[in-house]
Amino acid sequence: MLSYWTGVATLTGIYLIATLGVSILVGFTGLFSLGHAGFMAIGAYGTALAVKMLHLPFYAAILVGILASMLAGALIGKATLRLKGDYFVIATLAIGECTKLLIENIPSITGGARGLADIPRKTNFFVVWTILVIVVVLLHRFLNAKHGRGCVAVREEELAAKSIGIDTTRTKMLSLLISCALCGMAGGLLAGYMGYLYPIMFTMAKSNELTMTVILGGAGSLTGTILAGLVLIPLPEYLRIESAEEWRMVLYGVLVVIVVVFKPSGLMGNKEFTVSGLLRRLKKWFSKEKRNGEKGAGERG
Repeated sequence: MLSYWTGVATLTGIYLIATLGVSILVGFTGLFSLGHAGFMAIGAYGTALAVKMLHLPFYAAILVGILASMLAGALIGKATLRLKGDYFVIATLAIGECTKLLIENIPSITGGARGLADIPRKTNFFVVWTILVIVVVLLHRFLNAKHGRGCVAVREEELAAKSIGIDTTRTKMLSLLISCALCGMAGGLLAGYMGYLYPIMFTMAKSNELTMTVILGGAGSLTGTILAGLVLIPLPEYLRIESAEEWRMVLYGVLVVIVVVFKPSGLMGNKEFTVSGLLRRLKKWFSKEKRNGEKGAGERG
């Protein structure tokens, strides 16, 4: 049982890395994506093929997967980021579906629909969560630096961002490359954990889950994305109980709808959870309770 939940926690960490990548693009830069599972697939298969065909060490192979995902993202960005409207959304949707179809139709290299097996299992809970913590720290520093603030400015008002000298196209491209890199890394870690890959692991439904987690956590909040991911990613596994086994995906959908209806801005909105902020809230609450207690004692007296 312990090993089962350790596995769930490991997969949660892997998908959280990908979700944070989507958060940078969707939440902080305002570029909606429907195909980031495709970038995960590129990273996963790039890593696996680099290990099996090029005989690279696993973590060097992950770097190959990351670079392959970034290259695909750069090509999409070069073609669409200067255009107006929904062209970027359509392009990400296309890359997600085309990647899946390409994998299925090159069985001599990717294994096709049968999958790619015998991938060295080099990923574990400690590796994944160590990488996740490092990613969170680096993203926090990035978002509080010049380029991160530029991403937020583009999300809020692109024309105003241009007027103060921000190269909006370059900022969008930077956000896209970071997003693709994180999804590629998550894909590589997934390959190293599962030991096999199938195209159905990277469907549009998975892209939708990543984007939905960002929106439900709060667009523009790293901690909101993390909190939503910690709940939503393993939620189908929490619902694997006898009475809910057949209804777990229905219950999953209902819980998501409840969050959308009662908290449309997401769990955290655009705010961040911090320890200092929590301490200030607790101090304020205790002070209020103390004043109410003194007031009540005075009235009784």
